[in-house]
Amino acid sequence: MSGLKIEGFKSSNVLGALGAAFEHLSEAEKKAQIKKANGIFELRIKNDEDKEAVWTIDMKKTGTVYAGPAKSKPDVTIILSDDTFTSLADGKLDGQKAFMTGKLKTRGNMMLATKLDGVLKSAKTKAKL
Repeated sequence: MSGLKIEGFKSSNVLGALGAAFEHLSEAEKKAQIKKANGIFELRIKNDEDKEAVWTIDMKKTGTVYAGPAKSKPDVTIILSDDTFTSLADGKLDGQKAFMTGKLKTRGNMMLATKLDGVLKSAKTKAKL
């Protein structure tokens, strides 16, 4: 999962652990996660230096995480800061609160964005994020 790490982004450590957790899921567990989320999440994350990196969580077809824009059209694009994403992943910040306070923006299926919390939490139980 070294391909997920991008210098200067704390989020890349979280996404690397998330990708590793997905890799260790059995096919049945992966299918259950895909059925639950059923969407492609494109994450556009900006760090403190105002640089943007993009990762995709495919919970529609493959159950994988990869660096770069979605290979097919994302169902939702989530735009947020590095600190906001790590706070979400740590459970210190609620996704809806982040959205309401302007720390998180979405394009596409906004309701699907609410499922990202569940994806992060389920992976957190598999790999200590």
